[in-house]
Amino acid sequence: MISDLLDLLESASTSPWFYVAIFFIALFDSVIPVVPSETTVILGGIAAGQGKLFIVFVILLGAAGAFAGDNLAYQLGSRASGFLRRRLFSGEKGEQRLARAADQIEKRGGPLLITARFIPGGRTALTASSGITHQPLDWFVKWDIVACVLWATYAGVLGFIFGDRFKDDHTTAFYLAFGAALGITVLIEAVRWVRHRNAPPDTVDDIAGHQPVD
Repeated sequence: MISDLLDLLESASTSPWFYVAIFFIALFDSVIPVVPSETTVILGGIAAGQGKLFIVFVILLGAAGAFAGDNLAYQLGSRASGFLRRRLFSGEKGEQRLARAADQIEKRGGPLLITARFIPGGRTALTASSGITHQPLDWFVKWDIVACVLWATYAGVLGFIFGDRFKDDHTTAFYLAFGAALGITVLIEAVRWVRHRNAPPDTVDDIAGHQPVD
């Protein structure tokens, strides 16, 4: 079924309607990680490289769809947190896993959001967990904008520059994307560590980019 969908997307990628497909597939993939959003943006980049689409629109629609989907996953996690806690995190071990997830999100949630955006399934788990643990919405939105723009830019430019090379080689494209995400995360963590070391104690939370949850 996925193969048929990819063939359909490839055949439709030179149509202006493909912008709509980029947006909605990126949205759905953020909530239900079974549709090929990276491949869709890459195909859009390939079409842009051929002069059929505009790369700026490919990136903007991909980022907008991913942002809408991530926020939908966050809201679902937040609004159904009680139900999800009972079904997925019941018992002492479940609560411990959720507590560890919340602790990691609070310590380095921004860079984690960026890295997870490049991992199919991982982004859904982290965005939903951010909602379940009631992380501040303004913090989530700020970092998710960065993550979605970086993700869409990477996938779109990959297709635009390298053309058909990565259209059927999703494994290599994934490893390159994940490596890029790790590099960005390491850079952010290094800057955060330097600023944290030199900052007065009362500004530590602001530098982390995340206010403590009440």
